[in-house]
Amino acid sequence: MRIISGIARGTKLFTLDGIQTRPTLDRVKESLFNIINFKLQDSVVLDLFAGSGALGLESVSRGAQKAFLCEYNREAAKIVKRNIEKTHFTDKAILIEKDYKKALQDIKEDGTKIDVVFLDPPYKTNLVYEALSNIINLEILNDDAIIIVETDNPVEIKNEIMKLNIDIYDERKYGRVSLIFLKQ
Repeated sequence: MRIISGIARGTKLFTLDGIQTRPTLDRVKESLFNIINFKLQDSVVLDLFAGSGALGLESVSRGAQKAFLCEYNREAAKIVKRNIEKTHFTDKAILIEKDYKKALQDIKEDGTKIDVVFLDPPYKTNLVYEALSNIINLEILNDDAIIIVETDNPVEIKNEIMKLNIDIYDERKYGRVSLIFLKQ
């Protein structure tokens, strides 16, 4: 896994061994960033279930002003920290080693408004709905913010999203992975 474009282009990232995280495939990541590239310049990004931190770091490499990388798993957080150091983004990438609910509360209390959210929680959980609900209720999004959900079960996830005050404006499928694009 590597940074695809921007100032850290080609930097190989550390990943966590095992099945606890699923790095976004380079071809999916490249397509994703081609779709949202217009949104990244000087933006504030939240990678809520960061894994290796690849999505948040790719955003900074492509011009995001700041990225919050939230990872509660201790071993994965160590990988995120190493990747922040390796990309030299210690001034722009902020690791939050907390449960996502506490991380979202910290962002709210800081007064920061988010432009882009990456939401890729462990599959086969109800964390997409819970996280979206928290994000909406805490009002941490800028008016034109977008949220990208990565899932292997788009039908179920879209049914959950329909219960919330948020709109699906695009969906893309890459093999077994789907990206669902949302805005308020």
